[in-house]
Amino acid sequence: MNMRRTNLTPQIITLMICSFVAFLGWSAYQAATRGSEISDRDYYSKGLKYNTTLIEKKAASVLGWDSDFTLQGHSLTVMLHDKQNLPVGNGEATLLLYQSASGIPLKLSLVETHPGGYQLELPAELTGEIRARLEFMRDGASINRNLLLNL
Repeated sequence: MNMRRTNLTPQIITLMICSFVAFLGWSAYQAATRGSEISDRDYYSKGLKYNTTLIEKKAASVLGWDSDFTLQGHSLTVMLHDKQNLPVGNGEATLLLYQSASGIPLKLSLVETHPGGYQLELPAELTGEIRARLEFMRDGASINRNLLLNL
């Protein structure tokens, strides 16, 4: 019995080259006809906003800002202080409430009642657990906190 071994190496190499050429052709066709499906016409301004947000967060971090929250009934009180535990006043505090399925948040402004103390009366019709985001901004620095309000 004389069995002869067949050398498959040339066929495998030929198959790999043909596969590569076919993939290259398919890729070129996709690029020429479909374009990029993940492009965003507003990518530049979003990138600038992202950089600005990073700078604001870094500024707040250097200042050592921290916050404490109190919710009594529908009254939300936020105390903002720095790393020396001094109140951080004269800022703009906004609460974004994510209660609807539309994804568009309800934007409410907090009022500074005393230095570093900000207060807001939430609408009486709000009930249950509501996701919220507190945004505080002063002199180019910002702090953001995610909250879960249980009303």
